[in-house]
Amino acid sequence: MLTGPKMEDQPSFPSVSIPCHNEQRDKKKRYTVYKVIVNVGQQEWFVFRRYAEFDKLFNTLRKQFPSMNLKIPAKRIFGDNFDPEFIKQRRAGLHEFIKKIVSHPQLSNHPDVRAFLLMEKMEQISDASEDEDEKNNSTSRNINLGPSANPQAKPTDFDFLKVIGKGSFGKVFLAKRKHDGKFYAVKILQKKIILNRKEQKHIMAERNVLLKNVKHPFLVGLHYSFQTKDKLYFVLDFINGGELFFHLQRERTFPEPRAKFYIAEMASALGYLHSLTIVYRDLKPENILLDHEGHIVLTDFGLCKEGISQKDTTTTFCGTPEVYL
Repeated sequence: MLTGPKMEDQPSFPSVSIPCHNEQRDKKKRYTVYKVIVNVGQQEWFVFRRYAEFDKLFNTLRKQFPSMNLKIPAKRIFGDNFDPEFIKQRRAGLHEFIKKIVSHPQLSNHPDVRAFLLMEKMEQISDASEDEDEKNNSTSRNINLGPSANPQAKPTDFDFLKVIGKGSFGKVFLAKRKHDGKFYAVKILQKKIILNRKEQKHIMAERNVLLKNVKHPFLVGLHYSFQTKDKLYFVLDFINGGELFFHLQRERTFPEPRAKFYIAEMASALGYLHSLTIVYRDLKPENILLDHEGHIVLTDFGLCKEGISQKDTTTTFCGTPEVYL
């Protein structure tokens, strides 16, 4: 969770606390996670870490900085790991360990410590929330966003929570709209890169396709767009079930009925695009998401081509090289 303004002129090391813990379960066992609250200047966020993650960080730092005499509570071989008094003592010990780390400049800037506290990710997110007042030497100019443009919208309307995708022109963030608490995937594109590569037509073609997609359940849709001096913002549906690629890697194969289900929904989505004379040219598991009910949702329309009838063909070689191999 991210609160506060962007990170500017702030100390190079954070302050931390571990105020509480939670018990969680997966399919095989239950375990305890500790909530680590991180403060850097006026910005605050938290991460959940298991004891094993503290132990891994401890062993890394202990070898590299033996003179620091770092300590964490020992592993418990016998007894109840969920005894309230044991967890209370362990939390206090972990709190002292992490406080000692961040109070030492060399340790607090160690890559493993920054990763443990999600420092890099928070700096990326703070960069995403820069607004029209940012001052730099950008050579970009306004881009016509057409009917999707919302001139009243601005980056500060959102809390940018984490990076969920990256591309050639920018990143996609999970964002929470402040006034109603709704979650969106916000695609943020660097205007300077788009203009330098003369890619305005491709970006606007993607926008056009996204606007039409709102009418189909298996295509991610664009709610609205806006821009600042240096960035374009596309506010998209947030699909929370992950990529089909992830599920395929985890399960290796799908049962035939499930595969047929996905193929039928993909055919429905592609058929709808074809009815609008749009050709989708980047079909791969990474561009197919699953929603919370298990339905597929097609995304990433940067390679789409509009105005292609059944008799027309295209001549551009495009797509993902790995898919062709």
